[in-house]
Order: sequence, then structure tokens, then C-alpha cells
Amino acid sequence: MAHVRKTACPLNCWDSCGFNVTIENDKVTKVEGDPTHPITLGKICGRGRMLETRANSSKRLLHPLKKVNGSFEQITWEQALDEIAARLQEVKEQHGSTAVLHSHDYANNGILKNLDQRFFNSYGGVTELYGSLCWGAGIEAQKWDFGEAWSHEPNDIYNSKNIIVWGRNVARTNMHFYEKLLEAKKQGAKLVVIDPLYNATAKIADEYITIKPGMDGLLAAGIIKEMFRLGLEDREFIEQFTHGVADLSQLLEEISLAEISEITEVSCEVMTKLAVVYADKPTATYMGLGMQRYKNGGNTIRFIDALVAISGNIGIAGGGANYANLQVGQSFAFEELTLSKRKQNHRQFSIMKQAEEVLAATDPEIKMIVVTCGNPLTQVPDTEVVEKAFTKVPTLVVIEQFMTDTAMLADYVLPTTTAFEEEDFYYSSMYHHYVNYGPKLVASPGETKSDLWIWTQLANRLGFGEDFDFTREEWLQMTLKPLEDKGITLEKLQALHTMELPVEKVPWSDRKFKTPTGKFEFTSFAVQQKGDNGRLTLAVPDESKWNSPKLAEKYPYSLLTIHPLRSNHSQNYHLLGANLKLKVEVAQNIAEEQGLKNGDYVKVWNDRGEVKGYIFILAKAHPNTINIDEGIWKQFGGSVNNLTSSRESDNGLGSTLYDCLVNLEKVN
Repeated sequence: MAHVRKTACPLNCWDSCGFNVTIENDKVTKVEGDPTHPITLGKICGRGRMLETRANSSKRLLHPLKKVNGSFEQITWEQALDEIAARLQEVKEQHGSTAVLHSHDYANNGILKNLDQRFFNSYGGVTELYGSLCWGAGIEAQKWDFGEAWSHEPNDIYNSKNIIVWGRNVARTNMHFYEKLLEAKKQGAKLVVIDPLYNATAKIADEYITIKPGMDGLLAAGIIKEMFRLGLEDREFIEQFTHGVADLSQLLEEISLAEISEITEVSCEVMTKLAVVYADKPTATYMGLGMQRYKNGGNTIRFIDALVAISGNIGIAGGGANYANLQVGQSFAFEELTLSKRKQNHRQFSIMKQAEEVLAATDPEIKMIVVTCGNPLTQVPDTEVVEKAFTKVPTLVVIEQFMTDTAMLADYVLPTTTAFEEEDFYYSSMYHHYVNYGPKLVASPGETKSDLWIWTQLANRLGFGEDFDFTREEWLQMTLKPLEDKGITLEKLQALHTMELPVEKVPWSDRKFKTPTGKFEFTSFAVQQKGDNGRLTLAVPDESKWNSPKLAEKYPYSLLTIHPLRSNHSQNYHLLGANLKLKVEVAQNIAEEQGLKNGDYVKVWNDRGEVKGYIFILAKAHPNTINIDEGIWKQFGGSVNNLTSSRESDNGLGSTLYDCLVNLEKVN
């Protein structure tokens, strides 16, 4: 008999939705939205609904696999765990524990997914990844400016007179914010969208501003320059609560508005108009993640932060430089969960350059890679180098649900559970501040086991099983300890399913920033203390005609690789049908210049590699712009990361996935 249970979406997404899941005969049969969830209100996206297909797919891995003579063979858990534990012990004894690389990303948001860190810390400490493919440059930028990356709570948008959505297609990636935009517009707010692509969010805007990809920081500089010229800046806020404005003023003297207009391909009149909008407080700015995926990415977010500060829209209801909301995740006991002080050795590789660093590593060389919560053969830039590195290492272990591009290279593949088959709780540090409980709903199929079970079994074999001697309920209680005095306990969360976490709903309203000066910093004092000047710059992307004219002549088009509509990164492509094709979306001028029409088969290439796919013409994309959605698997024509660069952002903590020039031609 069918029954409905409340649970939550595990996907690494802005919205972190509440679910109502129908179960029949110990099987999930339908996933719908929970209308009682305070933010998501019963609406969910196709990616969330696909979790039913994912859980029930005949393509799921159901047994441990070992590669023997180039082919996978089914083995027992006992054999898999014994051999992997023996290999971990051997590597540690012969080469040191940092000869193991833990390649981890954030496919899902379950709090207990972080127990992989506890395992490797108890093991002795391994080579870990730092930085983020997704949002790292912007996070670091806001830490330089504010001391933290915090955003306003969702309903604060109803206090905004003007709303700037900058480089963020919320209709695709943040549907509940999109709903709030519609409501805010009904209440009289003016919506401005700034983006190289005319997307579904731009369609509802009062004004859409198209911009050359990667030039958003310079546009912010131009608006600030106009605010100063027109006397529209918030002089009181600047003088009392900021540090380094003289450096900013001096920098802006080095460039004219006409030069900024030429580089950004945005008119001077638009910059003047935006200066007036920002002065017409409260004006809220909501930033996307794509525009910081350039070499100048950190500087881009810092300049937009500076614009929000100059206009006095910080710390006021309806304002804010809204990029991420790390205060949500800061509620939990990560230190106790991960035992970070237990490790005896430690080495770090950049997540962007992990492949190059594996190939170059000495003292010790990387002898073993363990992949959790990720698919680096699809998601890490410069795929050819990634494949070379992961193939070179003697032992590759992948914990997975499906035979991904990365799993195909593995020596051992360990089948793991889906969110519906294990208990956990979920949250997002990008949008709202509610934590969602997810009970175990159904039994796991075949021999699939939870990540936690796998780590516990390996820990027992390696002699630190006491570090994992807790029930799942005890683990969850451990993570919630800091919240007990706020009335948030596991028992309450299990009963209510969704609880509001304690956050500053309007950050910085007390004007006390977490920087060394206690002020908003146009010039980062912390960075100066480390030996750099910490100042804003008039930076542009590495791969642009302004920095690399010969490269731009050879490769005249800017490539974006935005998030797909129907897949959370690479997770769903294999479930979308056998006729899936790589789509190459191009600006109208490219189609006209090359005589292309919808459906034409083309090659897109640069010095790093190539992909082939089918043309789709974008009517209003910025000239010379191409988009190919990220995440598509090799069997369907991917990965688009055959084209992208593994360089790091200016502050070293972000990717340069969008800092990418390509050429294109029709092929037979």
C-alpha cells in the first residue's frame, strides 16, 4: 500500500527543497514538493524529481567491482575492503600517508558525507584538495572585503526597491528565488538583469543589460566612477565604516568611462543609469557564480562588493552583496565530526590543478587516489590531463552509484546508497537558512552500502575503528551540538523535518565586519599583512584580446559552460535517454558569420582539445559568445572540460572554467 513520507533534496543546489515522497512496496514511486516547507512551498525542479529515476535505475551499481586484466569483475565486500585496506596500509608504510590523494567534491549536501574527512584524518592525513571548481574565488573575495561571505535571508527581497541579478539565471538554478522575484516585482520593485546570455530570468526583467563575458568587475568600476562623478556615493558609510577608499579612487583615475565601455561592451549611458539605480536605496545585488570563474574572478566579486559599499547598500534591509551564505553551514560541529587535528601529515593540491600535481608529485609520489562525491573525469578542467593523471596512479578507488567516466578508470568501484536509502540532514550555504531532515525511506538495492558503512569497515581493518564507533543517530546528534542551546535538537528536527537556523538575516547591520580593521575593506589589510598589496585592480580575463591578442585572433569566441537544466552537474545525463546530444549554443553573429543553422554539426576547439555537437542559435546572446552546458559524459560527446583551463583564479581558490577562448567550424 502506498504511503507518503516527508524528506529533503540532497542535491548541491541553491534551493535545498523539502520533498513528499511516495513509497510503495519498499520502493520510491514519486517525488513531489512538500507544500509545508517554509521556503520551497511544494515546488521542486526536474533534477529533484529525477531522484526517483536515479534510485530505481537498472544502471545502478549493485556490487563491488574490481578491474582484472582491463575488465571489471564482481567481488565480495569482504575481498574489496580487505584489499583496499591492505593497499592503504602498504602505501602508508612504504611511502607515507600523503601518497594517498583524496579527491572529493560536493555532489550531495548530506552532513555525514563529511565523514570521509574523518577517515583520512584518522588514517594519518593524506593529500587533500583546496579551492573550489564552483565558487571559491568569490568566497575568498568576500572574506577579503567583509571578513565572511554572508547573504540576506530570502524574504528580505520584499524590502528592496531595486534588485540587480548579476550573472545568475535563477530561473534555472534557484527557482524559488525566481518566484520571489515575480512577487517582488508585483509589489513594485524594479528588476535589472546583467548577463552575457538572454535567459529566462532576463525575460522578466524591467531592464536586461548584455555584457562581454568576464568583464563584470570593470562594469562595476564604471558604475562606481559615475557615482563619484555625480556625487551619488554614500559618504557617511564610506567615511565611518570602510577602509582603503583612497586606493579605489586613485585606481579609477587610471581609466576613462569610454575605455570601460569599450572593454565591457556596455554603453556609458547604461553605467550612468545603473549609478542612479544603486543610489536609489535600498538596492539589492544578487550575484551568480559564473562571473568569478575567470583569472580575474576574485577581483570581479570584490569590485561588485565595492559598488554595493560605495552606494551604502550594506547592512540595510533590502540591500546586500548577496553571493553566498556561509553562516548557515557554520552552525554545525564540523571540527568534532571531521577530527581535523588528528592528522599527523598533510599536503594540499589545488582542486583545479589536481591532475598536474599528481603527475608532478614527488616526496612522495601519489600511489593511490580515492574519489568520493565527485566525477573528476567530467568535472575537473582540462580533461585530457586529468585522464592521464588518474590512469597513471597504481590504485584508483571510486565510491559511486553509477559507472561514470571516472569509475570507468577505477581499479575498485564501491557501490553506495542514494539519499532515500540512508538517514541524514541537508542544508545549503547559498540561499536559505533552513536545515532539512531526510529519514531512511527504503532499503538499499543489491549490495549497495552507505559511505558511512564503508568508512567504518575500512577503519576497523586499519586499527582506528573506535573513531567510527557511533550509531547514525549519534553522528547526527554530534553535528547538532552547537545548536542545542538554540532549541535545535535531532529529536525536534526529526519531528518537524525543517527548522530555521540562527543567522543574521540582514548581515552587517551593526556595521561590525570580520576584517582586521573591523570595517569593509576596499584594500584588504589581511592580504597586505601576507605581503601583497590587497588592492582592487582593473583586471580582465587571461584569455581575452586585451591580455592575449594573438590567442584571441586564433580563437575569437568566448566559451561559457553553464549548469545544465536537467542534471545536477554530471549526475543525470545517463538517465536522460540514449539520443542525448551535446548542444552548442551560439550567438546570432557567429551563426551569421559562419552560415550556420540550427542542427548543424560543428567542432569546437582550442589548444587543449575539442568537442563536437549540434548548433542551437541564441537570439540575444552577447556577440561572439558560445555556451556548452557542463557535465555531459564522454559517451554523449563530452566533456566540455576538454576545452577548459586548469589555471587558478587571481586569489588561488577558484577555477577559470569560463576564462576560455575557442574556435568553431561546421563539420560533416
